[in-house]
Order: sequence, then C-alpha cells, then structure tokens
Amino acid sequence: MLALALQGCSFFGSERPGGYFEDDGPPLLGGPDPASVPDPIPRIEPLSKTGNAPYEVYGVRYRPVQEARGYRETGVASWYGKKFHGRKTSSGEIYDMHAMTAAHKTLPLPTYLRVYNLDNGNEVVVRVNDRGPFLGGRVLDLSYMAARKLGLVATGTARVRIETVDAVSPALAPVQEVTLTPGGGQVLLQAGSFRLSGNAQKLRRRLEDAGIRPVRVATGRVGNDLYYRVQVGPVAAGEMRMHSARVHEVIGVEPTVVSDCC
Repeated sequence: MLALALQGCSFFGSERPGGYFEDDGPPLLGGPDPASVPDPIPRIEPLSKTGNAPYEVYGVRYRPVQEARGYRETGVASWYGKKFHGRKTSSGEIYDMHAMTAAHKTLPLPTYLRVYNLDNGNEVVVRVNDRGPFLGGRVLDLSYMAARKLGLVATGTARVRIETVDAVSPALAPVQEVTLTPGGGQVLLQAGSFRLSGNAQKLRRRLEDAGIRPVRVATGRVGNDLYYRVQVGPVAAGEMRMHSARVHEVIGVEPTVVSDCC
C-alpha cells in the first residue's frame, strides 16, 4: 500500500498550531544561507517510479494526475523539517530540508511549481517530489529551505498561489551541464541561479569575500523567465574538483559544471 511509503510531511505525529508537527521543526544550526540556494531550473524528467499511483490516506482516496500543464491552485501552505530530513519521500528520493522541494497530494512526481506567498509577495520555484499535506485542508507542504525563502518558517503557514512551470528541453536550455574529460579545456562552476539580480550579486560578493575569483553574474532565459546565474571561472578542467570543493565550503551545496565557457 502506497500509504506505508508516504514518509513525507503530513502523515506522522500530531500537528502543532504553527504548521509543523510537535516533534518537527527547523535544524539546530539553521542550515545554508537562503541567498546561496538557487531555485531549481525546470527540466524535462520522467515520472518517478513510485508515488504516482492512486493511494489512500486517512480513508481518503487520491488519484495523482499524469499531466499538470497550466495547473493553478490557491490555498494554505505549511512546511516540514528535521523530523523527515534524510527519509525517503514518496518518489523514492531522499528528503533534504535544505533543498527547494515540496509535497502535493495529486500533482505528478516530479512537477515544478512557482509558489507565491500572498501574505508578503515573496515567490520561489520548487520541485514537487513528495505527497502531502493530509491535514488541515492545506494545498502544499514546503521544504524548510523553501519556507525560509518564502518567509513562512515563523508563522508555520501562509496563503499561497501555486502554478506549474513548464520545463525546458535540455537542447534549448541556455546552460548545458557537461561531462569532463581529464585535462581538457576550461569550465564554469555555477554556484546559483536567481530570479532577482540582488540575490545573485549578494552571492557573488560572498564568494569573492571568501577569496574565490573570478566570479561573474550571467543572464539566461528559461521559457519567458530571466535568471541571474552566479558562475565561478573559467577554471581549468583539471582543477575543477579543487575549485568545486571551495565553492561547496561557502554555499553548502555542490556547484554545477556548465559548458558555455570562453
């Protein structure tokens, strides 16, 4: 039964008024700076092998849809944190509370959503890889990091509008990931991708203050959306791992190797 595999946000424990479970909450040390964690860039992916079949929770039958293009919904979102960090999600992926993910009851796994906080105007893009929430009539459960960027960690919940974001074919994407060959060429290390120029410049300064240079902010479009990409380099391919480790120390996640260099 799929319900037994629903390790996500709204299935276990008793809920506290703030929006997360009594024994859930934020990490003890806070985690990475939200400004250094980019929103995911929507890409074409196959449906997850698990989590897309009909399932039942608390006596309610849910039938996930196979296509979500043009989907919109307004309601209340909550978030989940350390209680589920490191557990499997309904899609079979491991839940990382510092990643930009979310849970929804019926959208395909995975789906990319733009989430608008109607209480403060903040917006993010998340990747749906889990099922929930199943309590309180809520429409979405956000990872801790997504909740931080939306500004709803303290309140626990917020009114949101969600809409699907169309993925871009890798052949049309402005930045292409590459497989390196030993000793060949130069590469760029992408440390983050942001909708707001100010956030990109903040990360650029943070990297430069840590002695990482050169750092540039490049622009690129995904569909109709303009993104500001923070990129380190160019660096020699043979030194990529060393530079990648230094960037990881600063931002807490591995940078992406991209090929639109030089």
